[in-house]
Amino acid sequence: MYTMTDLFCGAGGSGLGATSVPGVELRMAANHSPRAIETHETNFPDCKHDCADISQVVPRRYERTNILWASPECTNHSIAKGRRRAAPGQASLFDDEVPDHVAERSRATMWDVPRFAEAHRYDVVIVENVVDAVKWEPFRAWLLAMDSYGYDHHIVSLNSMHAPAIAAPRAPQSRDRMYVVFWRKGNPRPNLDIRPQAYCPACDMVVEAVQSFKPGREVGRYRQQYVYRCPRFAKCKTVVEPFALPAAAVIDWSNQGQRIGDRDKPLSDKTLARIEAGLARYGRPMTFEATGNTFVRPGSGYARAWPADWPTATLTTSHTRALLVPSGGTRNEDARPVGEPFRTRTTSEWEACWCRWRAARANRPRPPGCRCARRPHGTRRRWWCPTTRPASRTPPTCGRCRR
Repeated sequence: MYTMTDLFCGAGGSGLGATSVPGVELRMAANHSPRAIETHETNFPDCKHDCADISQVVPRRYERTNILWASPECTNHSIAKGRRRAAPGQASLFDDEVPDHVAERSRATMWDVPRFAEAHRYDVVIVENVVDAVKWEPFRAWLLAMDSYGYDHHIVSLNSMHAPAIAAPRAPQSRDRMYVVFWRKGNPRPNLDIRPQAYCPACDMVVEAVQSFKPGREVGRYRQQYVYRCPRFAKCKTVVEPFALPAAAVIDWSNQGQRIGDRDKPLSDKTLARIEAGLARYGRPMTFEATGNTFVRPGSGYARAWPADWPTATLTTSHTRALLVPSGGTRNEDARPVGEPFRTRTTSEWEACWCRWRAARANRPRPPGCRCARRPHGTRRRWWCPTTRPASRTPPTCGRCRR
């Protein structure tokens, strides 16, 4: 049995993922927020809890465990904060004294990780944070500190929508994160090669895609610094798109929300521009930023809107995401060509299978639970397979549904 300490327990997402692995027990969880501790105690009643500021805790206050999971507060590192990155000499997230009152209540600073590792000599340490944390000036010194305590490390770049559904459903959200995994020198290197399933059109088969970074890159975001390729390097190397669960799989379609015209307070011009741009591009249910988009330059013509059958963009603690659907039209039973938009999706069996089969494959049986839909016009011409059952994997044979 392996035991784990979680220095950023929150509601328990990291603990839930860890304990889904057979033989892992969450022994200790800490957070400065009373609400977080209350929530975590409800979800993990057998785990010990401590409501405390981690930066002020003496590490030996907690018993030693095999694994340490730490998620330092990332607000002051993420570009989503909407501020310029701190220049040399300015206070940052990892300093003991920072001017931002939110940063002062950070759940765990980066320097607390080697501090706890020095005291307990964990077998494995996993640090989760935003990708931009590597741009912190003392980042290499931070790695060197862990090296001096006897740890080797590897940095994993992973988008949450590509995480394998081992004991939990896939995450229908595009969220780039960095995982710095440390293990004791002399111990075997853990298998950190995550290979999501994807359909390779050149090989006409489902493959276990391999991560391929662009030249000079070792850490980054999906599609920006790395892509996934077919593993058959001797013959193929085609860039592939891993299967992903759409946002539609977790939207409560029975909650119709409020019509735009019925709002007491009118929407801002920027929000209306996003709605208009989304309708013009997708013409079907979509999610869009209702507020807080600080990275749109005036006159750029860019508006953040996505169709509902894509994974959602990164969700933050601010309530900014809205869902737009056309009104009415829930009793139509006639077929429509694939060139037209989807109708309004409801909680009923609404997701049709739009596939164009080759004549040679016309008699092949359809895979159980297949819900194949073509990606929107204007994107890469691939097929992907959303499903109305969030907990199920994408059937591998759905890769046959292609152009």
